[in-house]
Amino acid sequence: MNNRSRAWIRRRLRSLAVLELFNIPLQAALWFGVTGFPVTAANAVGFALFALFLVEGAAYWLAKLRRLPAPGTPLPGLGVFAALRLINVPVLAAGVLFTLWATVGDPGSGSVPGLCFALFAVLEHVNYFHTQLMYDTAEDRRNLRENGLRRAHLARDLDRAKGCAKSRLGAPPL
Repeated sequence: MNNRSRAWIRRRLRSLAVLELFNIPLQAALWFGVTGFPVTAANAVGFALFALFLVEGAAYWLAKLRRLPAPGTPLPGLGVFAALRLINVPVLAAGVLFTLWATVGDPGSGSVPGLCFALFAVLEHVNYFHTQLMYDTAEDRRNLRENGLRRAHLARDLDRAKGCAKSRLGAPPL
């Protein structure tokens, strides 16, 4: 990999991490400030799940950035990400069930946004720990059209660490 490619990857990883973190206050201001959705238990739980997954995503991109100078070495914090892949499932289930229960009991602006945030958190979990759902570059979209969905970058990193080499949908890692 030449220096120009490495510089582009460094900028890309940094921007992904920063944008994930920037989205937390931006979305809070947009939905609770500008739009005026009330901060109820359901909305707070849903938003907290959403924010948690944005933080996990940012941590992953920062770990990739830290590893960039030493390709082939283990991803920093890999054990934490492996634990999160398991811990996230019951946390998500509890959050989705709570926000769903709140929405069924009292549908409206005090609960529906929370349910939407919780469901978006589920998509973020899938996007990071299982199947890549975000295709934001021309190269990504071309790859999607030609090859279909692929394993998420973090999922491939976790698979490699286990020695499973399950990258059956496989593009090379960043």
